[in-house]
Amino acid sequence: MTIKRREFLGSMAAGSAVLTMPAFLQGCGVQAAAAVGRATPDNPFMTWFGVDQATAARVMSELTARGADEADLYFQHSRTNTLALEDGIVSNASSGIQQGVGLRTVIGDQTGYAFTEDLTVPSMLAAARTASAIASRSATEAPPSFDPLGTGDLYTTAVPWSDVGIDRKLPILKFVEEKTKAMDPSIEKVAVYWGDGDERVMIATLGGKLVTDHRPMTRLSVVVTAKRNGETQTGFSNIAAREEFGWYTEERIMAMIREAVDRTLIQFEARRPPAGEMPVILASGPSGILLHEAIGHGMEADFNRKGTSIYSDMMGKKVAEPFVTIVDEATIPRERGALNYDDEGNKAGRTVLVKDGILRSYLHDRISAKQYGLTPTGSGRRQSYKFAPMPRMSCTFMEDGPHTKDEIVAAVDHGIVCETYTNGQVQIGAGDYTFYVKNGWLVENGRITAPIKDVNIIGNGPESLERITMVANDARLDTGGWTCGKNGQTVPVSQGIPTVLVSKMTVGGENAG
Repeated sequence: MTIKRREFLGSMAAGSAVLTMPAFLQGCGVQAAAAVGRATPDNPFMTWFGVDQATAARVMSELTARGADEADLYFQHSRTNTLALEDGIVSNASSGIQQGVGLRTVIGDQTGYAFTEDLTVPSMLAAARTASAIASRSATEAPPSFDPLGTGDLYTTAVPWSDVGIDRKLPILKFVEEKTKAMDPSIEKVAVYWGDGDERVMIATLGGKLVTDHRPMTRLSVVVTAKRNGETQTGFSNIAAREEFGWYTEERIMAMIREAVDRTLIQFEARRPPAGEMPVILASGPSGILLHEAIGHGMEADFNRKGTSIYSDMMGKKVAEPFVTIVDEATIPRERGALNYDDEGNKAGRTVLVKDGILRSYLHDRISAKQYGLTPTGSGRRQSYKFAPMPRMSCTFMEDGPHTKDEIVAAVDHGIVCETYTNGQVQIGAGDYTFYVKNGWLVENGRITAPIKDVNIIGNGPESLERITMVANDARLDTGGWTCGKNGQTVPVSQGIPTVLVSKMTVGGENAG
């Protein structure tokens, strides 16, 4: 059966599952009901559009008719939903469907790429001819059939998000608003934001592999505004994962609410610290943003093969103290950055970037791996079928070290703890960075003495890595909804870090010039 895109979009409806309302949401005025309509099949490309193995082989043959070292077809069907509750009113509710196929051919350093939203054979063949225009040699033999790989189990769902209606989600937003406002009388405004996605991909490779993956995603955020004595402060928290509706338990939601409220109210007591160079303690969890941005990008292989990363000639050399180990691991179940397969059809896995202070590996896609004579690390990622893949991080973190958090604090005579970050700028390659710290603490004579706020920290990623003098044994991934941008593409990621002491950083405080 083949359905044209316009007919398909016009026929979409909710799924056919029945969901039970969680006990803590009873009394919100919403009754549990069955959603009826058309659920998304496991493989919508074959079921709805008739893209079977023979069709994929025909398109691949056209794509490689002028030669290719690498080639792939990346099919994607994605349904997304967003919901916002502000001042007790639903201020936004939107849904979107994105689908299509991206066709890539690679010859040496050249990449030909084309995409189409129309999954009919004539349209896909036309896109294949466009992508193959970079080539001018004899045809590369395309596989006559493909070997389907087993579906991964890192983030299975009993009920996909495409089958969950707004009547299930809105009570959660109202619950967050009600409980947040009840936390403190100074809280004036609460904004709650929801997002979920149900993505299915199918990847056919020149090597004959056929990969399918069902990728769920959800995120819940709360922004708190409080006012005391004419002073207004804001704070936030969010949680995100490749999870399903039942993941939203009362315990998990209340932890998010308390974190947002605590981050907001502590600012009424906080002040800016003195400026200058000083030791900086990076708090466990959210401080992984520095590891990701200022260091992790420099270990992506495309920057290194082009010589733009400071790490391009440091393989096998010392880049940190022996107690520092940095890992990118896509196979952490249900994490926001988790992947069964990367977007080139490679099995995702665990890549140790720095082992005991020594640079051991970059993150490779197929192109970089071939140039280095290595196997891909499962790090080829893309925002959607409209983009070619490139090396990207997934779940990036530093492993536990030999120290404790208390030992690290006791080792600092005068410095700060950085705890919550709101934005930053990084020069990928050189690694120069500036991050804005929303919440933190002053450390004096080996003790945490007072809260601080509105701090800029300035440094260089590779230098900061070298200046790590202590690493605690409290590593954790941050559960926030992190999204990484690179070369105009965004992808979901996870990141984390133990409590870490950097011996020297520039801190922009109250007497900064």
